[in-house]
Amino acid sequence: MNPSLTLIFTAVTLAPSASGEERTHQPMRDAATHDQLVAKMRSVQQKDPMKNLQPVNTPDPTKANPPTHLLSDSDILCFNGRATLVPKHALINRPINLENRLKYQEGAKILSWLDFYSLNRGWITTMEVTRNQAEGNQPLAKETAEQVRKSLNLVVATYQGGPISVLPPKEAPSAISGTSTNQPDKIKP
Repeated sequence: MNPSLTLIFTAVTLAPSASGEERTHQPMRDAATHDQLVAKMRSVQQKDPMKNLQPVNTPDPTKANPPTHLLSDSDILCFNGRATLVPKHALINRPINLENRLKYQEGAKILSWLDFYSLNRGWITTMEVTRNQAEGNQPLAKETAEQVRKSLNLVVATYQGGPISVLPPKEAPSAISGTSTNQPDKIKP
């Protein structure tokens, strides 16, 4: 660009507008004084909602549902000096030839799931499941289940990219009670 044009453009953009209006600036305000801050803090402390809380007379939830150990709720995947944890029941297919990779090897470095998976895509396959499938409310599609069963890779169930436990499908109420929905009810005379 021509230097004289740049100079003219700069002068035009920096000059006050042709209508004579000047830019309005926000008025400056003073900073709060120490006394104002102390008064504000006291008013907040007097309105503290924690002071009005009453003690709860229910059993301690940590004693009713004690926390479990992370390793007891996880399966370990370990290979080539690296390991990761996945939730129990996230491994949908465990080929016999990969059983030695489901044990921790001493000295293995623990990685996040994504890091471990990116290094081991050759023998791990992920299968995205829905939340209903993970909760056991909806079974896997027959074609998908058959494909998983035939896979030679370790298959890990994932939900939104992360490993998730998959509960076994829940039975229909008629199967639990032992009645069949295909037969009509007997009519009493």
